[in-house]
Amino acid sequence: MTTDIAIIGDRFMLPDMFEAALAEACGDRIACRKLEFAWPDEPMAHGYAEPGLEGLKEYFGTPDEVVAHIGDAPVLVTHLAPLSASMFAAMPQLKLVAVSRGGPVNIDMAAARAHDVRVVNAPGRNASAVAEFTIGAILAETRNITRGHDALRRGEYRGDLYRADITGDELSEMTVGIIGYGAVGTRVVTLLRAFGCRIRVHDPYVQLSAEDSAAGVEMVSLETLLGTSDVVSLHPRVTEETRGMIGVEALAAMKPSAILVNTARGPLVDYDALTEALSSGRLRGAMLETFSVEPVPPDWPLLKLPNVTLTPHIAGASVKTVRIAAGKAAEEVRRWLDGEPPLNPC
Repeated sequence: MTTDIAIIGDRFMLPDMFEAALAEACGDRIACRKLEFAWPDEPMAHGYAEPGLEGLKEYFGTPDEVVAHIGDAPVLVTHLAPLSASMFAAMPQLKLVAVSRGGPVNIDMAAARAHDVRVVNAPGRNASAVAEFTIGAILAETRNITRGHDALRRGEYRGDLYRADITGDELSEMTVGIIGYGAVGTRVVTLLRAFGCRIRVHDPYVQLSAEDSAAGVEMVSLETLLGTSDVVSLHPRVTEETRGMIGVEALAAMKPSAILVNTARGPLVDYDALTEALSSGRLRGAMLETFSVEPVPPDWPLLKLPNVTLTPHIAGASVKTVRIAAGKAAEEVRRWLDGEPPLNPC
């Protein structure tokens, strides 16, 4: 007897890759049906104002099409499909939801618990991708790569970027501060060590690994990190404690020659305060990958500043991320089929 698995993927988390991972993990015990959504070619939505989808974030798809596709399947493997309280009520046969992302913000977790549906996720799926991207972000901003590129696109050959008062220093001469020493932050530290820079870390909830400690990485207070770092790179989760942690006071504590890098989450930063610090010359520059509102408004002041590098929340976008997430979801399905406890329960 086979178990029906409903797969709802998109053009990043491809349904075919979900299916391949499930087949490898579960063999011929499953039968899959697939649906592909148009994200990221079309934007995802937020359910704050949508009737029946209150509280859900970062989802794609309507309740009717999601429920219709799941049908009577006891298992859903998805990336962005929303699941609200009314949708759980309409699918009493649903027993397992595997969400291939770090946080199941597209799922009403209270409703899942009320309907006795196990929800699992894929923490750390893109940690390697984001860590590599962070190194590129630091280099792009410290070495004026973005400025040189933009100038050449305008037909301007900026030889002045070779001036000693403009050109960036080398990482081997810098102090880099890492805020958040989790799955991404630890990988960033490992990669940075190869550059020979001085590395300082702030995270009140973890200790340095023995390897990093032996290599000279320092765990310091937030005040020390902000005041001594040439580059400050953000990697914590968004919590009540970290929301807006880089605001007026934190920016004032940073060196005027410092650069802020945010490849984590937009709500960590007060972007109005950052805009003021950058436009006034209080801060040398910033590299920003995530924002509080996405897509960003076309008239957003940060889009117009010359000392900012911006990317559209793509740090975690790699095929390796897809393989890792699909594999984690497939392993959770196998464990459910075999009556084993989940690895990553939400």
